[in-house]
Amino acid sequence: MTTIEARPWDDPHGVYLREQQRVEILARYDGEDTEPGVHPSADDVAVFLIAFDDAGSPLGCGALRQLDDTSAEVKRMFVEKSARGTGVATAVLRALEQAAVDRGWTTVRLETGTGQPDAIRFYEREGYVPIPAYGDYIGSETSLCYERVLSSGVPADAR
Repeated sequence: MTTIEARPWDDPHGVYLREQQRVEILARYDGEDTEPGVHPSADDVAVFLIAFDDAGSPLGCGALRQLDDTSAEVKRMFVEKSARGTGVATAVLRALEQAAVDRGWTTVRLETGTGQPDAIRFYEREGYVPIPAYGDYIGSETSLCYERVLSSGVPADAR
C-alpha cells in the first residue's frame, strides 16, 4: 500500500527523489537543464508530497507552486522507475489536486518536455489538456504546457 505524506521541501527523501529526477532529466536532454525560469524552492512551494511504500521507502513526489489566486503549478512530479505503472503517479497527482482544491485553487497547470513522452501520455490520460506556453515557458522549444480545471470538493475524475 502507498501512503502519501506532506513533507517539508528539504525532507531527505524529497531531496533524494528530486535528485533522481534531475539525473533522469539531464539524461533525456543530453545533459542540458531545459527548465526555464526560477527552479522551485522551499520559499515558493506551497505543497510538497512524498509517496512511501509500506517499508517507508520513498516512491515518488510532487509539489504545487501557487501561480495566482485561483491556480497552481505542478512541480517536481517524479516516480522511481521501479514504481512506475503501479498507480503511484496517479495517487500523487490526485493528492496534489486535492491540496489545490483545499486551498481554493480551481486550476492546475504544468509543464513537461518534448523528451518525456511517458509524462505526456500520463498527463493526457489523467485529464490534462494542452494549453499555450505560459510564464517562463513562453518561447521554450522543449516545453509543453497542460492544464486541468478542478471541480469544487474533489478533482472531477476522482469522484
